Formats: sequence, C-alpha cells, structure tokens
Amino acid sequence: MPRFYCPPPLPDHGSFDLPPDAAHHASRVLRLREGDAVEIFDGIGNERRGFIAELAGKRVVVGELAVTDAGRESPLRVVLAQAMASSEKMDWVVQKATELGVTEIQPLDTERSVARLSAERAEKRMEHWRQVAISACEQCGRNVLPTIHAPLDIMVWLRQTQAAPETKLILLPQGATSLHAQPRPQSGVVLLIGAEGGFTAAESETALNCGYTAIRMGARVLRTETAAVAGLAALQTLWGDFNGA
Repeated sequence: MPRFYCPPPLPDHGSFDLPPDAAHHASRVLRLREGDAVEIFDGIGNERRGFIAELAGKRVVVGELAVTDAGRESPLRVVLAQAMASSEKMDWVVQKATELGVTEIQPLDTERSVARLSAERAEKRMEHWRQVAISACEQCGRNVLPTIHAPLDIMVWLRQTQAAPETKLILLPQGATSLHAQPRPQSGVVLLIGAEGGFTAAESETALNCGYTAIRMGARVLRTETAAVAGLAALQTLWGDFNGA
C-alpha cells in the first residue's frame, strides 16, 4: 500500500489534502486513481488509512480516514554516532539506519572524515538526510522519523555523552570483546562508528576514557557504511525486534 509522510496534525476521520510533494508523488509518479487505498503518517507515531477520494490538478484528497494501531518501532533505543563519510555513503547509512529502526543519528567530524561541512552546507545536508529518512520510512512502514542532529566534532560529542546512561559501544578492529559478551542494555545503546580510515589513537583513547566499550565484529575490517549496518542489525538481533520477542 502506498504510504505518504504528512506533517502533523492528522485528522482521525474524514478527509485530508495531501501536502504538495506527497500529492505530486501520488498522482504523477505512482499514478494513483480514485478509490486506491493509501496510508499516511506524521513522523511522530500516528498513521491513518484511507482511499483516494479526489484527484484534481495538483490536489489529491484522501477520504474515509481511519486510525490504525501500527506499532513498528523497535523496543531498543539506538543512537548511531556516525563519522562523516562521502555524500553517497552518508545517504546510504541514513537510509539503512532508518530501516533498521535507529532512534537518532549523530554525524561526527573526525580526523579522518572524508567530508567536512560548513554551517550553511550542514544545514542543507541535514534537510537532505531528513528527506532520505522520510523516504525510508515510507518504504519500510515506520511511523516515527529518526532524529538527525547537526554534525559535531567527535571530541565534543564524547564529552557530551560521558555521563549518558546508555550502553556506549565503539566498533574497533582491535576491540577485545564482542556484543554477545555485553549485558542487556537498560537505557538504550550508543553505537560509535569511525570514518573510512578508522579512528585516530587519540579519538579511540578518549572514547574509552568516556565510558565506551570497544567491540569487535568478526575478523574482517568493515567499511564505515558496512560497519553501521552490521552493527545495527546485530543490536536488533540481540536486544531489539529481530529476535521475535
């Protein structure tokens, strides 16, 4: 069933005009017709189902709205702290992290980050990443958009999270332990992923001093975008909604 993001508030019943972007996608891209069933969601957990009631120029009206009770969020709260990578790789990470149920995404400037953004460019990239996350939610069925923060220097981020109650993990090829050896998190997880060239010694040492546990995932060195996806999937398998609990 086609799904469209619509900023809140959503009505519980009656009809609703799709916002311009969603209306264009419904009528011009998907070529929907009157009577077709659709879903709309507001990004904060609410979803409605209805039918295309009217198609008139740029206007698309969804009628016969009904509240649905679709809980598709993982019980595990995960913050992905991702070192900045090239634009295509960051888009891929945001898309896949959204599909994998991440709660927040914190881009980080590290010594070996390929991309560094000015304040103006960072604002534009954040809006772009938000659109990537919206598209991913439309595809995967999530009704809650992950929060995407402005890029931060890694040292600033580490100091900010030093006292955080979450289980803090950093993926390192030389990590001495595995995810299976960790106790079940009580307040969620922060997963720290390095750039393509990894973390510097200073960054790794600072992370460990700030309460992060060095985790190793197998004997192979993973690319930064692969590490993020593999790490999130492993977390959801151990403690999230991949285990069927």
